[in-house]
Amino acid sequence: MNRLDLNGRVAVITGGARGIGYAAAERMLRSGAAVCLWDVDAGKLEEARERLSALGDVAGAVVELTDERSVADAVAATLARFDRIDILVNNAGITGGNGPTWELDPAVWRRVVDVNLVGPYLTCRAVVPHMIQRGYGRIVNVASIAGKEGNPNASHYSASKAGLIALTKSLGKELATKGVLVNCITPAAAKTDIFAQMKQEHIDYMLSKIPMNRFVQVEEVAAIIGWLATEDCSFTTGAVFDISGGRAVY
Repeated sequence: MNRLDLNGRVAVITGGARGIGYAAAERMLRSGAAVCLWDVDAGKLEEARERLSALGDVAGAVVELTDERSVADAVAATLARFDRIDILVNNAGITGGNGPTWELDPAVWRRVVDVNLVGPYLTCRAVVPHMIQRGYGRIVNVASIAGKEGNPNASHYSASKAGLIALTKSLGKELATKGVLVNCITPAAAKTDIFAQMKQEHIDYMLSKIPMNRFVQVEEVAAIIGWLATEDCSFTTGAVFDISGGRAVY
């Protein structure tokens, strides 16, 4: 693992208790950042915080990302603890299971969009003014290759991630002269707890589409998130970084 220069930075990572979020937290801590994990699962959050505390300064906040009051409270708690937020990683997400569009329950469809798209909007809405005031920020949105290509039997998930890509581009343009850079990544599937929400045939389908014939490792995703969170990323905003093992065709 190459050490990035994140000395003195404070990062908020949503969905930080497991999977890609946890790996990103580990990478940033090893690179000198302090980290605040935001997660809806209080038990997993405390377990992650305890494990990661050996690497550096870690705090946690229980957050329901679709609730603007919960997000505002988490921002206030983070600022009270660290006095700043330099980095925001919008990683938390759900799949909502699999099925043809016309068979998906409307409540499930809405919940997936709420968590995967409205959640990042609310976190950006709450954190961006602070970043503008300080004249510095890095926002990394974890979208998906499904947002580019549209996976069958996952229209809710694909649509939410396509929306997150568009949100990244719009916000990146709005903040281009403010010192706050906004980018997103579009990983192929990684073997995380989110697999438990999918049918095996859907998992097999995703693997069949990856030319490298394997799933991405969470540490590989954390590496690109980490670089996008550094000062070395200085002239890129509103961009989409592919990490799909060759699956993406654009």
